[in-house]
Amino acid sequence: MTDRERFIDIYRKNIRREGADRLLEWLTSPSCDFFAAPASTRFHGSVRGGLCAHSLNVYDCLCDYLKNSETGRSLKGMDGKPFSAESIAIAALLHDLCKVNFYKVEKRNVKRNNMWEEVDYFSIEDGLPYGHGEKSVYIISKYMVLTRDEAFAIRYHMGFSVGATEERPVIEQALSSYPLAFALFASDAAATYFKEGMPE
Repeated sequence: MTDRERFIDIYRKNIRREGADRLLEWLTSPSCDFFAAPASTRFHGSVRGGLCAHSLNVYDCLCDYLKNSETGRSLKGMDGKPFSAESIAIAALLHDLCKVNFYKVEKRNVKRNNMWEEVDYFSIEDGLPYGHGEKSVYIISKYMVLTRDEAFAIRYHMGFSVGATEERPVIEQALSSYPLAFALFASDAAATYFKEGMPE
């Protein structure tokens, strides 16, 4: 099963709320590069298809975290219930939609074996400069309504690695108030550093 097929399978089995079909239709359309896009320009997942692969890795890490860790098993949503399979899939699979139609392929010369050759590299062309997590929430919200747990998880999945110093208290409050936000942050980091491995 390809990453694309696995993503669509998990999405269809778990995400059933109103608007989910329209969002998946957009993700699989020619106007969206989700399944071809990298996850970054030169760090984790900086290959074609890296964004989809990263999203699946985060999904696997989040499922493992919530199922296997003592902390994860005790986490509850705002409604006092364990997180649904739908919320888990939404948070993990869609947390980086901000990277859709965000990268472009350019050319540069690289010297290999004393010879210059032209190679592809990824650069950023942000047509919707609306931040990171908040941009993902914005894009998803065009199609379906997120729960507060899901919205905060996606908005703050980067933890303290984005935002100005004065935002740290807000980020800390979000991560401590919304357990799914902390779980997604931890799972995103685990996928990035351990499953995918940041390059040297």
